[in-house]
Amino acid sequence: MKIDWAALGSVFGVSLVVTVALVGLFTLGITGLSRRERAVAQGDSASLAVTGAYACFAACAAAVAYGIYLIVA
Repeated sequence: MKIDWAALGSVFGVSLVVTVALVGLFTLGITGLSRRERAVAQGDSASLAVTGAYACFAACAAAVAYGIYLIVA
């Protein structure tokens, strides 16, 4: 059995970058929701923050769905 170390390293690198990107995107969504809570406490509107948070969560869900698609296909 011969292991292709370059391909294994490439898969590891891509999965690491995608994982960090998804965590960052999810963190932006959580930050947007916390800004909404802060704005509600102050009596302001934070519709842009909520929209951005939902967009971040939707992008996370799309990335996970695409990953599942790649595994199943």
